[in-house]
Parts: sequence; C-alpha cells; structure tokens
Amino acid sequence: MEQSVKKRLTKVEKRIGRNKTLKKIWENRTLYVFLLPMLIFFAVFYFSPLWGLQIAFKDFKPGLGVMASPWVGLKYIKQFVDSYYFWVLLRNTLTLSLYGLAVNFPIAILMALIIQYIPKLKFKKLTQVATYAPHFISTVVLSGMLFVFLAPSSGIINNLIVALGGKAIDFMGSAGAFPHLYVWSGIWQNAGWNSIIYIAALTGISPELHEAAIVDGASKLQRVRYIDLPSILPTAIIMLIMDCGRIMSLGYEKALLMQTSSNLDASQIISTYVYEVGIKGSQFSYSAAIGLFNNIINCVLLLLVNRLARKITGNSLW
Repeated sequence: MEQSVKKRLTKVEKRIGRNKTLKKIWENRTLYVFLLPMLIFFAVFYFSPLWGLQIAFKDFKPGLGVMASPWVGLKYIKQFVDSYYFWVLLRNTLTLSLYGLAVNFPIAILMALIIQYIPKLKFKKLTQVATYAPHFISTVVLSGMLFVFLAPSSGIINNLIVALGGKAIDFMGSAGAFPHLYVWSGIWQNAGWNSIIYIAALTGISPELHEAAIVDGASKLQRVRYIDLPSILPTAIIMLIMDCGRIMSLGYEKALLMQTSSNLDASQIISTYVYEVGIKGSQFSYSAAIGLFNNIINCVLLLLVNRLARKITGNSLW
C-alpha cells in the first residue's frame, strides 16, 4: 500500500515538474525562437551527418548506398593501425600538435599581459590591431608568403644569408625545418587573436586589487604573479583542456599547402593522409574509419585532461 502511494506521489511530482518546465518555456518563448536557428544549424550540419558515420564499419559502395553496403566491422580501423604509415603519421601529427600547444599556450597569455600593461591607449590599440591582423590572412596566402620569403634563390631570407657569407638553405624542402616553420608561422598568425580571451579575463579583474598592490609597493612583475595569473588561471585551464581535446584534429590545409616531395617525412600527417585516400583515392570507408579513430582519441584525451584538471586545480569543463 505504501509503495503504491509513493509511486503515485512520484508520478504527480514529475507531472508538476513537467508542467512547470513547459510553463517556463512558454513564458520565455521569444528567447527560444531566437535559439531555434542555432538548433537547426547544429541539427543539420553536426548531428545529421553522424548517420553517415556507419560507412566506417562498411565496405561503402556508392552504387549500393549506405544501408545496402556490406558490413565489415573494424576492418578499416585495424587496416589503418596495422599499416606502415600509421606510426609515421601519428608521430608527425603529435609533434606538430604538441609543439604548437607548448609554444602557443604561454605566448597567448604573455601577449595578453603585455598588451594589458601598455600605458598609452593609442599605442595599445595599435599593438592590438598589429597582432590581430595576421589572423585574417588566409592559409593559402600565408603559405605563399613562406615560399616567397624562403625561396633558395630569390627569397629575402636566403639573400640575407648569402650577403652575410653563408649558403642558401632550402627551408621549405627540409623535413627538419618543417615543424618549426609550421608552428612559428601559426604563432605569428594567431597569437594575437588567441590572446583576446585572456585580455577579456584580465579586464574583469577589479582595479582595486592593483591599486592596493601599488600602494603596498608591488612591482609590475609581482602584480602579474599574485593578481593577474591567479585571476586568469580558470580561463587558462579551460582553454588548455579544449586545446588538448583537439590534439589529433590538426587541419590538413596548411600542412598540405606547405608540403613538398622532400619534406614528406615531417609534413605527412593524419589529416593530409585522409584527404589523399578519401578525396583523391575515393576510399570513403577507409578515410571515415581514420577520422573516427581520430575523434575517439580526441574524446579520450578530453575526458582525461578534464578529469586531471578538476583533481589538480578544481577547474574543469564539467
């Protein structure tokens, strides 16, 4: 008897809670109308394509369609892991990703701190514009600039080296130079843009803290250490977690544009390999399996780093 009464009470409570939720939605219906285009966008371009993910487990044939293509299970994922190129692609991808993360993460914070402490407003704005502007240069143009500036015979860098008594260097054809060119050109292009979120976090710090520190005789470095860095730490942790969740998702465009026959040992990464076998080679199931493998690794890394950050600092995405 008591159990039946409890079940009825639970059902009534759920119904009341559901009615309250529906009432709140109706009261804020205008806001939900504004939210609708974004929900439709995500449904069409992010969630509906997941249906086609099944071709990673099928021997997809366009003539048969997705549903009628024969099921092969983990064949293509195993084929990729067992392939000769797997460890080379994994090494190159992780090298570029971790190198870029190790350099870009602190430089973005450092640039935000430098801009924040520029005393003159006009010079501060000029610095911001100068550091943000490269972000709007397309990847194609940036790669072309590298080839022009670093050309062995006509590039300005090699002309300077020759003028100083050295020998011209084929930078773009060197596998050893490729990671440095890739990462530092990305730093030049995106460091200013990446610092925006840290500048926003710094502006949220109460001026009273800095005023009290100045009265107590604190130097700028001490204010940075004891006020600014602790204040932007939660933001930095969140950005670091998100960056770690994208380690395997290195875009193919820049690597492909900077790729030459002589630097393939360093420039061939997973995303460029997917482009070659998927788009150029029409191996749709194989390329989908590689992409799925990439995303699984990213998801695992995101979960691990998020959990580690929550344990160590108390800050996390969830």
